[in-house]
Amino acid sequence: MTRPAGACGEQRAAAAHSCRQRRGRDDRSNRSLNAEGVEIANTTRNAINLRGWTLRDSDGNRYRFDNVRLGGHDTIRIHTGNGCDTRTDLFQDRRDYVWDNRSETATLRDDRGHTVDTGSWGRH
Repeated sequence: MTRPAGACGEQRAAAAHSCRQRRGRDDRSNRSLNAEGVEIANTTRNAINLRGWTLRDSDGNRYRFDNVRLGGHDTIRIHTGNGCDTRTDLFQDRRDYVWDNRSETATLRDDRGHTVDTGSWGRH
């Protein structure tokens, strides 16, 4: 989704979410935890620093971004389990699932708490 330009005429950010469904059994293994996640795509041509931004699910689980730069037209995946962060993959280091298989809403907020985008899947 693209958001309208900000008050100063610049676009604060544009992002889209898409759920990657869990693969295989929900056995709480790190592999299974990392098969679920959310992708955030920067749909602008300008880089965005996500420092202080948050990603939340409908139950209030929150992931706060550190100093993460998302280049123009780049996508980053946020996995639930443990792993080593890279330029394209971040890990929440959780030991339990966050994203519901049946229905869920992911909300991305900027460092001021303003909702930048939401993405939902399943029945609500």
